[in-house]
Amino acid sequence: MKFVYVFLVGGLLCAIAQILIDKTKLSPARIMVGYVVVGVLLTAVGLYEPLVKFAHAGATVPIMGFGYTLAKGAAKAVGEKGWLGVLGGGVSGAGTGIAAAVVFGFLCAVFSKPKAK
Repeated sequence: MKFVYVFLVGGLLCAIAQILIDKTKLSPARIMVGYVVVGVLLTAVGLYEPLVKFAHAGATVPIMGFGYTLAKGAAKAVGEKGWLGVLGGGVSGAGTGIAAAVVFGFLCAVFSKPKAK
């Protein structure tokens, strides 16, 4: 059943984004930023953690999960370093994912053949 919950929650988040792309004049970049901000806000008020416990990867893999990871990292750093932790806590919390995106993006660029349009 866990896989069904992952699929339903992740699919719902992606379907909402697709509807926003199709029905509004918002650019995909603005929608992605909005999703990250919503993930941070829902984490701040304590609503995203129960969703993560219910849907696991269905809630952490979509871009809202990145906002969740940033907020959790910032909250942990504030607990350890005080208010100065707000500045670097989010990035240190999401550092592994950011580094993986950079490395795999570089590898794709090196090993792919660009086509002229």
